[in-house]
Amino acid sequence: MKLQKLLFLFISIQSILIPQTLDISKLDLKYYQKFKGQNMILNVYNWGEYISDGSDDSININKEFEELTGIKVNYSTFASNEELYVKLKLGGIAYDIIIQSDYMIAKLIKENLIQKLNYKNIPAYTNIKPRFYKEIYDPNGEYSVAYTWGVNGIIYNKKLVDEEKIDWDILFNKKYAGKILMYYNPRDAFGVAQAYLNYSLNTTKESELRECARILKEQKPLVQAYVMDEIYDKMESEEAAIGVYYAGDSLTMIDNNDNLNFVIPPKGANLFVDALCIPENAQNIEAAELYINFLCEGEVALANIEYINYASPNNAALKIMSEETKNNKIIYPPNEILDNCEVYITLPEETNLLMEELWNEILSNDIAYSGWVVPLSLAIVVALCIVIIMLRNKKKYLAICVNICYNFTLLGHFA
Repeated sequence: MKLQKLLFLFISIQSILIPQTLDISKLDLKYYQKFKGQNMILNVYNWGEYISDGSDDSININKEFEELTGIKVNYSTFASNEELYVKLKLGGIAYDIIIQSDYMIAKLIKENLIQKLNYKNIPAYTNIKPRFYKEIYDPNGEYSVAYTWGVNGIIYNKKLVDEEKIDWDILFNKKYAGKILMYYNPRDAFGVAQAYLNYSLNTTKESELRECARILKEQKPLVQAYVMDEIYDKMESEEAAIGVYYAGDSLTMIDNNDNLNFVIPPKGANLFVDALCIPENAQNIEAAELYINFLCEGEVALANIEYINYASPNNAALKIMSEETKNNKIIYPPNEILDNCEVYITLPEETNLLMEELWNEILSNDIAYSGWVVPLSLAIVVALCIVIIMLRNKKKYLAICVNICYNFTLLGHFA
């Protein structure tokens, strides 16, 4: 009897410790294994904490892809759309797959930084819900495949926050000074201010953007930190009381701390879609198409969604998804809430530049510092450009210099 109990205990422990593996019996092996033995490497660039990686008894999607196809996945992460944009614009690394948000996709299309997809090589693409085929950021449905969708909102600690009603104004409440976490990227940070002031999340009015900057500057002494993935540790350890983040990530934090809760403010929030794209300078396009297709397979998409807790645009995954997940109102908010949400669109370049300028002013701890360091740094960049132009082919290097100067402000808050 004792032996049976020990055996049962051993099997139970094994089932907990051993990560899940993918059943490949239903996959087209001829399609997936056509590059085996060719020592191919695929460079994938994704948000942090945004793929099932084998931890917590989940499927390690990249490992499963490697074993299935023989293609090595070189996987790295970024913290914001703006960080991704700078990397692509400067062109230091040739990524084969990138995953970014709606408004940034539109910007990348406009600047020819991503390429049209050959959907004939991505047969599992048909698993994606038709409503995600031609979104406003990719109106002809040529450049992207939807990966996830969701909303943002407020995550807070029920022990530390005693408000009956949670809305955007709580992020500006002096009562919680030193306990508030804010986005470390301009579009989302300004989005919080815009929602608080009842402005459109896509406003192009200079007066409204400057008013947003004004209240974000007033909020700054209340903010413990500007964060992206760092929010996990701070909220789970109860170092902070309130933060603003994405619903899926918030649910992960709630799973790790029962004192946390998440709300979508009544005033509305940002509704977003993240999608898979192939950069214009990708080196392994067909392998990238394989990777996109793999992520569109029903079982793979479900494993991914169960791990990252975001809403799935994949019909095949939804068909085999548990009712508990389908009915989770954090992941799949009811229509009356979604009706109050707004999708980001690509803003005019002058609006982006103004927002970046105002954001850098907000982040600067020393007005005197921003008053002389930025102009001096720009002067150095311009001087270097002049030297290069004088020594090299003028047209070619003038374009490079213009790009460097243009991106300098974008790089400012990542330094």
